[in-house]
Amino acid sequence: MEWYNKGKNEVLKELNTGLSAGLSEKEAKRRIEEYGKNELEEQAKKSFFNKFAAQFADFLIIILLIAAGVSAFVGEREDAIIILAIVVINAALGIYQEGKAEKSVEALQRLSAPNAKVVREGNLTVVPAAEIVPGDVVVLEAGDIIPADLRLFESSNLKIEEASLTGESVPVEKDAKAKIVGPVGIGDRHNMAFSSTIVTYGRGKGVVTCTGHNTEIGNIAVKIQTYGEEETPLQIKLNQLGKVLGTLTIAICIIVFVVGMLQGRQALNMLLTSISLAVAAIPEGLPAIVTIVLAIGMNRMAGKNAIVKKLLAVETLGATSVICSDKTGTLTQNEMTVVKAYVDDRILDVEGIGYEPKGDVKLNGRSIGINSLPNLRNLISVGILSNDAKLDDSTGSYKIIGDPTEGAIVAFAGKLGQTSEQLNMIYPRIAELPFDSGRKMMTTFHSNYIEGKIVSFTKGAPDIVINKCNKIALNGRIVDFNKELKQKVVSVNTKFARSALRVLSAAYKVWDRLPEHPTFEQVENDMIFVGLVGMIDPPRPEVKESIAHCRQAGIETVMITGDYKETAYAIAKELGMVEHEGQAIMGEELDKYSDEKLREVVKRTKVYARVSPEHKVKIVTALKENGHITSMTGDGVNDALALKKADIGVAMGITGTDVAKNTAEVILTDDNFATIVNAVEEGRIIFSNIKKFVFFLLSCNIGEILLVFISILLGWEVPLLPIQLLWLNLVTDSFPAMALGVENAEPGIMKQPPRSTKEAILDGEMLGGIVFQAIAISFASLLSYYWAMRMYGTGSGLIHARSVVFTTLILSELLRAFSSRSQNYTLFKIGFFTNIRMIQAVFVSFMLTFVVLYIPVLNEIFDVVPLTLRDWQIVTAFSFIPLLVGELYKDLFKNSGILFEQNLS
Repeated sequence: MEWYNKGKNEVLKELNTGLSAGLSEKEAKRRIEEYGKNELEEQAKKSFFNKFAAQFADFLIIILLIAAGVSAFVGEREDAIIILAIVVINAALGIYQEGKAEKSVEALQRLSAPNAKVVREGNLTVVPAAEIVPGDVVVLEAGDIIPADLRLFESSNLKIEEASLTGESVPVEKDAKAKIVGPVGIGDRHNMAFSSTIVTYGRGKGVVTCTGHNTEIGNIAVKIQTYGEEETPLQIKLNQLGKVLGTLTIAICIIVFVVGMLQGRQALNMLLTSISLAVAAIPEGLPAIVTIVLAIGMNRMAGKNAIVKKLLAVETLGATSVICSDKTGTLTQNEMTVVKAYVDDRILDVEGIGYEPKGDVKLNGRSIGINSLPNLRNLISVGILSNDAKLDDSTGSYKIIGDPTEGAIVAFAGKLGQTSEQLNMIYPRIAELPFDSGRKMMTTFHSNYIEGKIVSFTKGAPDIVINKCNKIALNGRIVDFNKELKQKVVSVNTKFARSALRVLSAAYKVWDRLPEHPTFEQVENDMIFVGLVGMIDPPRPEVKESIAHCRQAGIETVMITGDYKETAYAIAKELGMVEHEGQAIMGEELDKYSDEKLREVVKRTKVYARVSPEHKVKIVTALKENGHITSMTGDGVNDALALKKADIGVAMGITGTDVAKNTAEVILTDDNFATIVNAVEEGRIIFSNIKKFVFFLLSCNIGEILLVFISILLGWEVPLLPIQLLWLNLVTDSFPAMALGVENAEPGIMKQPPRSTKEAILDGEMLGGIVFQAIAISFASLLSYYWAMRMYGTGSGLIHARSVVFTTLILSELLRAFSSRSQNYTLFKIGFFTNIRMIQAVFVSFMLTFVVLYIPVLNEIFDVVPLTLRDWQIVTAFSFIPLLVGELYKDLFKNSGILFEQNLS
């Protein structure tokens, strides 16, 4: 049995404590030793050395390290130093991506209450929350942060804000007398209070049942730490690509070495040639370029109100196929708002957003004022005078101090020009009967409202208040509240409730004088009914359009909330997320399903209500097992586990708890669901651009391999040295590749379905293009090398011949970079000047090559000589071959002139 199922005596006996005396100081100290302090312990952090060492586990990096070692062994120190420098830079760029779990725990610790009021040895005392132990008796008052999980023993009008733990949009009424049979969710444990939630109203007393990691919030902390970091889709694909390239590199090196030895070449020369091929085959700049392009994407997203904490998460957003969103504070505003009112037998529509007292009150589509209906002023007076909430705009935005439902009524009154300060000054409160969960009403007494009379104003649950009234204020008259009129009011209340509105009734009673000892039965009977107000935590205005955009992009949107099913379904229906009630289920139903059955259920379900943090994780896991790339959006502690489990966690920056923000990979600084859609589009652009520069780099690298391999097969001298290949791969190729990384979106990118998780970076279409382009590059380079060897010979003129082929290869790759800007559209269609970064990159790379060729010191390092005018004519002519071939391939083989224009239409 759980603590909430047990009777009071059973709890006291099991915890060996007393409600009036509490624990002794001696026993409290003993229990600290037994149970530990009431705090969340940090998991051991990964050392900097371990983080640094982990960066060298990549297959390609290992090959490069071997190549560096061999180069150093045979005396090629410059090559070895350059290769090692590449590896170290890549490692440094990767280190910062680790270690978010400990930050989440730190945030959970900050949520904990610093002090608590406990009964020890019969005396009420204040102790640090960390020293609370199971069996301590804790006293609760409004404003207290609950220090540990408690079984409540006393409660008087007790309400606790649990939104960050359960997702419920209003404070939960607690009842120490509640008897609960069987297992229920956290949100329905009305005789319990949970660590780090906040008392908003009333008072109570409870016995500590769990502390530290054993609390509900502690359980979340433990699970956050135990969930490992999963690889992103891009990491998986880059690792797969690395293994393929690494295996091919080793195979090619072995083949070339064997062929060279069979041709009778020197073993040392063939070893250096094999190193050259290894350097040529591996795109050394790829990890750094991916990192830089993702960082650029991060900056662009930050400009669009999405802060990405983890580089690889930028791309993962683009692969998202399902967005699981919390309701409260994410799809909705987390601000209760009056949207309907009923008075004088008329239904009013109330406009406006959140707690800001701005917006029209309309009757049949026409704006009205406070005096437009005889009893509208009375409805506002009851609502605002029997009310303890206050509006606070000191921070520049409107917030509520007090109960959210009362705050919604204060904001409603403000839209009609009425304020609580103004009315309370004119009609001062002289007595009150506070709200309690038994009678579900609150009454206040005021003087001067009716000249010479005292009036009691009552607001509360409609079913209770309606039955307590025998009169109704209707169109300027007080008439009998007969069965027919009551039925009409009940039907309006039912209509409001079916729209998932939280409804309150307003009534009043006139007194000649204040009762000497007012009782509930005396005061809250035979009242005059005034009207109803219906409120809801409304959807954010921009969310409906954003969900429509998601649907157009092939992305499903799912609501996961701790709130009630009726409320969740109504919001989802308004947002266009669901079509029928069969698409909404309760969290408790999930416990009945096997993993296999749950995977089927999530295919058709769009709304999950009254769910626990564990349920959210189950849902996310099932979606991932169905092959979806899943994004989880939330703002509370209750979302942290699912944020961690999802492929990408997205937290709200304004309303989000520190726990959610530190667990998530992405933080929305404007709390705007629409920002997610922009981030998804940016993610798609980034992946598309990564494919473009991988296409560019690999076609260049394979072209270099073919150049070296074919030259050896033909019995020629090796055309390029390792240091020249490093220069090509790191400098002249890297700048255009980065320019490809900031290419604009191609048309219709958000009208395509999310890419499959099985889709490789190198698909069949791209492989065909790479081979085609690589052949063109190697062909152009071989022609220039053949011409140069004929012109300058292979003895002392070999350096000149290598300089010609070195320059031809660089220039052909720079020109081909323009063709790589799109796999589908020709350069003429996308426009030569539409990516100014590419023009700048090509210019810088060309000037760097020019410097290497014509500065004497660099000549010696790179083993090149300046080219003559005749050389430049040959180099330029051959360099245009790959560009022309690439454009013809797109226009003829891919039929872009017809096919892709049809796609656009």
